[in-house]
Amino acid sequence: MPTLLDILIIDDDEAFASVLARTCRRRGLQPACAQNGDEALALLRERQQAEAELPPPRIVLDLKLGQQSGLMLIEPILDLAPEALIVILTGYSSIATAVEAVKLGAVQYLCKPATVDEILAAFEHTEGDADVALPENPLSVDRMEWEYIQRTLAQHQGNISATARALGMHRRTLQRKLYKRPARQ
Repeated sequence: MPTLLDILIIDDDEAFASVLARTCRRRGLQPACAQNGDEALALLRERQQAEAELPPPRIVLDLKLGQQSGLMLIEPILDLAPEALIVILTGYSSIATAVEAVKLGAVQYLCKPATVDEILAAFEHTEGDADVALPENPLSVDRMEWEYIQRTLAQHQGNISATARALGMHRRTLQRKLYKRPARQ
């Protein structure tokens, strides 16, 4: 009989992943945690090779795993677990990364802080909603700058030096801007 695994949590914040896993267990789910892409892919390969073990149907993937982008993991994860639903969870949200995540195969993109209820509900809400409320105010100048930087970074496949050249700024200045939390909308 296959070992049941309901949800895989891929997050480099060990405390957050542990709390999320514990809360999932309280709700009757069987979670597993991985702190980086290599651990997650190894776990999925292990389950695939065991044949008796099914891949997890739900995966929570942090966008920023140390120096690695969670976006780079979406395709390899879906190769190993094609039926899995992936929800991206991030404290570094941007329109550019949200669009890329969905293009690559994620079903939802949530900004931290998100409650466990919101995370679990994201797996159920996989269809688009044309009735979503439009924002009442335009983005702030700081937020527009953050979005523009993220879009340019995505165009240069995450290469900081190439992005800095394209933006006409020093690489270290760009790095400082990227390490800051994004401006509120």
